[in-house]
This record gives sequence, C-alpha cells and structure tokens, in this order.
Amino acid sequence: MENRTKLLLCEDDPNLGTLLAQYLKAKDYEVELCVDGEQGLKAYGKRRFDLLLLDVMMPVKDGFTLAREIRERDRDVPIIFLTAKNMRQDTLAGFESGADDYLTKPFSMEELLLRINAVLRRSAATVQQEERATVFTLGSSTFDARRQVLTCPDGERRLTTKETDLLRLLCEHANSVLERPVALRSVWGDDNYFNGRSMDVYIAKLRKYLAETPGVEILNVHGKGFRLVVPGN
Repeated sequence: MENRTKLLLCEDDPNLGTLLAQYLKAKDYEVELCVDGEQGLKAYGKRRFDLLLLDVMMPVKDGFTLAREIRERDRDVPIIFLTAKNMRQDTLAGFESGADDYLTKPFSMEELLLRINAVLRRSAATVQQEERATVFTLGSSTFDARRQVLTCPDGERRLTTKETDLLRLLCEHANSVLERPVALRSVWGDDNYFNGRSMDVYIAKLRKYLAETPGVEILNVHGKGFRLVVPGN
C-alpha cells in the first residue's frame, strides 16, 4: 500500500467523485476523496500526496483558492484542475494559482489517466534535476547551473539555457569524454547534423568564456566528443 501513488481528489459532485475514485483505485492508485476545498485542505495537512486533482467550482473553498493555499506550503506537489469552465481567462487563472495541468469536463477516463501519468513523469524528472549538483568549481572560475551564471577571473556572465545545459554536462563529465550523441540528445533532443553544427557553435562560445581561466579548456576528442579539462579534479 505504501508504494502506491497517492492522489487527493477534491470533487463536489458525489456521482463523478465516486466514479473517478473507483476508476483510479482500479488503476492501482490510492485515492482520498473530498467533497469541498476545506475538506481537501485538511486532508492535505494530514498526509503526503503525490498529486492533487482539484475541481474548480467547489463549495466552502474553491479549487483556485485551495491550490494557492497549498502552494504557500508546497511549491512542488503536482496539481491538475478538473473543471466545466473552458474560457481562456479561467485557464490562465488555473495556471496562475499553481496548476500543472487543466482538464475540461467532460473528459474521458483514459485522458485523465494519461494526464496524471504525464504530470507525474515531469514531476519526477524535475526532482531528479534538482538532486544533481548545481555549483561546479572550474579552477579559478565557478559555474552555478541553477542561477545560469559563470563567474570567471574577468567577471560574471549570465548563460543561456542551452549554454548552461551543455556546460553542466561537460562539468559532470569533467576530465572524461562527453560523447557527441549523448550531449546532442540531452540538450537538443536529437543528434542530427544540424543540431551537431549548432552544438559546435555553443562549444566555441563556452571555450571563449573559459579562455581566461588558467588550466581549464574544452578539448575535441576525435571521433568521440569533448573533454572538459579541469585541474585538480
């Protein structure tokens, strides 16, 4: 039981709430059903949930308010809104209050399951990313991947997202070979020719940024990829 994914379902329609809870339990989720936002907040305060399914139009406390109050305590728990509203401003309000996804009624059970699985995968990937090292010492320079900042003897430079992702991979493979296909698939999503040319441009930029850091350089490894040389590592 402890290994099952735990869902908090807040839905004021008793028929729909019961139907959703039964379906998700049949798919091996552990589900706690609440009929209004106040009950949902109390349930959330008593235990840990892996994902929240919140109806928007609930009595006592609506879904948007509930999400905002939960986000004050926990910025990471995934939230999916279930609503009969489909106006653009309502969708924006949902995301502004902390939603990860937004499902408009009526929806199929299969679509709901797909959305839940997709949000859980994204959440797991984010946790993995955050558990990786974020600050790297490169000789007399420092690279802060979270802030996307490279601090060298000649000053501080803010990096683009791709520059950050590529330099982070090089740092994680410091003094060993980072293979081209691995870098391309990790940063560009595809190791095709055009992305390869783009990566070479980014490698040249990173070399330029690190040029004033003694002993640190990015070498080409013929037929394989790149090696970030870092003294003392």
